[in-house]
Amino acid sequence: MNVSDWIDHNAGLMPDKTAIRFPGRDVSYAQLAALIEQLAAALAASGVRRGGCVAYLGFNSPEMLALLFACARLGAMFMPLNWRLAAPEHRQMLEDCPPALLFVEPQYVAQTNAFRDALSAMTLVSFGPADAGWISWADFCGRAAGPAPAVPAVPFDPEIGADDTLLICYTSGSTGKPKGVLLTQRAIECNAANSADMHELTADDVILTTLPLFHVGGLNNQTTPALQAGCTVVLHPKFDADATFDAIEQDGITLTVLVPAQLDIMMAHRRWASANFSGLRMITTGSTIVPRHVIHAVHAKGVPLVQVYGSTETCPIAVYLKAEDALRKVGSTGKVAARCRLRIVERFGTDVVPGATGEIVVQGDNVMSGYWKAPQTTAAVLVDGWFHTGDMGHQDEEGYLYVDGRSKDMIISGGENIYPAEIENLLIESPAIAEASVIGRPDERWGEIVVAVVVPRADCRLTAEQVLQLLDGRIARYKQPKEVIVVEALPKTALGKIRKEDVRQMVARASCSQST
Repeated sequence: MNVSDWIDHNAGLMPDKTAIRFPGRDVSYAQLAALIEQLAAALAASGVRRGGCVAYLGFNSPEMLALLFACARLGAMFMPLNWRLAAPEHRQMLEDCPPALLFVEPQYVAQTNAFRDALSAMTLVSFGPADAGWISWADFCGRAAGPAPAVPAVPFDPEIGADDTLLICYTSGSTGKPKGVLLTQRAIECNAANSADMHELTADDVILTTLPLFHVGGLNNQTTPALQAGCTVVLHPKFDADATFDAIEQDGITLTVLVPAQLDIMMAHRRWASANFSGLRMITTGSTIVPRHVIHAVHAKGVPLVQVYGSTETCPIAVYLKAEDALRKVGSTGKVAARCRLRIVERFGTDVVPGATGEIVVQGDNVMSGYWKAPQTTAAVLVDGWFHTGDMGHQDEEGYLYVDGRSKDMIISGGENIYPAEIENLLIESPAIAEASVIGRPDERWGEIVVAVVVPRADCRLTAEQVLQLLDGRIARYKQPKEVIVVEALPKTALGKIRKEDVRQMVARASCSQST
């Protein structure tokens, strides 16, 4: 199996159908297949072989997706870089896994030049003008040219198969140093099958992708599964609320993924009330806590909002709701994916009793093969074929999963276990609170105390007392925050997930300033 065969297959069945609609141009399946073949030949001519690495730094584009499939053709790894990161963070990743080629959009060329001399030798390809030490995209593509007018075919290598690593995706680093997650071609195929089951994908679907493709949520929740199924993917370079409204209303969109941060922006937009979402079959969301007011606001537009649960290490789809359960199981992330297994376990790996909270562990072909050059870290989370997510959750009597929080985030106060997500869910139900993060702060008497850090909505003023009143009588007293800190914003990852470690540092600084 080679996932690049997906595009060739669809090009044979429907060559003229639009595979990718991008601002200013449409790319048919036949054109996409030809571009993949051309890029695979150019990569091979540049020395990329099975097991090699190719990196990309820039916004979403058809070329980015074509490079992914070209790497699959060669059995090489594709490394998409988070364009929101700073130059030292890019340098760290490129030093950790040096690519043979680095493709860079024009706005990131100067940033790359700042550290390129410190990196091992690699070919730098610019999508804009080629500065000294760079080659242009056109010159790179020209490497595929042979003596005949036709693009030379890349010889089929029977050794390349399902177990070849296709993606190396660096985690956001929200809990520590970023790690390179290795996802095989088999994992991408298994994830596509899970997505097809979740979304009931057919070739008639039109997918809107606004999430960044450097994240597995943007790349694999719907985009790569849609290209396998023969759908049309409407691809935006990056998220823009107006462009998203336009696409949903004008491009026949049937499915899209919008994380809570995007939905919040759209709900605050002047167009939300009148927007026509009648063509959408569902909206998929996840990556963080989904506030109930967001769920109900989307359903009020006549569209099911379904949650998906997973991580970079699960490609990401591991658990999901289906449209028919979206309102019946509000707050749940759904049932285990079609091609996965799920357990809730205690500290020593034994299954918990039904309804009890434990660690969520997942098994399936979609699970990563490991972390790049980190065998000990890999062994700590991959145990007997099961991936230990570090997330805590419980299942109801029907097997639907509810995520209670991260095991690392669990607060132990006076000997009682407290899961921050429970408190955060209650806080963000308030129309006065835009965001909330709950963490534990060391305390001599209790071991830890609960601290709530909240961001008020733009038109609201909040006091600590008002925040505490929101929780009074709704949770046990030992779970209630001993401190409330009101801030203007919370530190987040690229997908709007709150960086807990940074919040802990904020609380520590606030505590130090108070003590002095």
